[in-house]
Amino acid sequence: MSNVKINTSSTAIKALMVLEAIAASAQPISITYIVDKVDLDKSTAYRMLTTLVDAGYIIRDDISKRYRLSYKVVTLSRNLLADNEVSLLIRQTLTQISEATQETLHLAVWDGDNATILVQRVKGTQLVTADFEIGDRSPLHCSSIGKAILAFQDFRIIEKTIAQGLPKMASKTITDPNEFRQELQRIRSQGYAFDDREFSDNRRCIAVPIFENGGRVTRGISIAGPDFRFTLEKLEELKKPMLEASLKLSEQLGGVPWKT
Repeated sequence: MSNVKINTSSTAIKALMVLEAIAASAQPISITYIVDKVDLDKSTAYRMLTTLVDAGYIIRDDISKRYRLSYKVVTLSRNLLADNEVSLLIRQTLTQISEATQETLHLAVWDGDNATILVQRVKGTQLVTADFEIGDRSPLHCSSIGKAILAFQDFRIIEKTIAQGLPKMASKTITDPNEFRQELQRIRSQGYAFDDREFSDNRRCIAVPIFENGGRVTRGISIAGPDFRFTLEKLEELKKPMLEASLKLSEQLGGVPWKT
């Protein structure tokens, strides 16, 4: 935990790491797994687990002695995922594009770090698709949605992202800082981003940003698919409905669309 910053609580961070380790597993997990995963000694891990059980955020099975999340964690994101006016507008837009393209639509939000998180999805009718799950994270530098959001941030945020590294995730990941800056400039000028096998060698996708009041861009819409079906020509076909959706939804949310 040597990377804990001054004025932060290492105990709280450790507890959150324990909670994240449990959340990342589809099955209940043992204290031994948590000790290895979070790099804690067993007594510290046990105290963290006991505290989280007492607080109601995880459940310990008395027979297996394993731990899993409780549904209380859902309350933490209740307001984020609520069906408010903005959420309903976005879902309506996703549904309209999905019906027009037969593709699965994803809405992701920037988490303020180097990743976006998928928070809404509308399934299409295509049998073969890139099927992401709610809560999945994508890197900013090599996903279409990450680049579409990052391109419209303050240059200081862009430079901070570049300084933290552009790790190679697939054969066509852009890892050169100057090439990446040019890519973001291109996205700013055209209003959309492609991921041409940059995040995964067998997938391509397209994304557009959503503009809000004050010109903020914290979320965007994307469509992804296997590269054998999502050719570059296919991505070009998807540009029109995606750009139209970006412009319309941005206007509905009080944002200034990129084109203006």
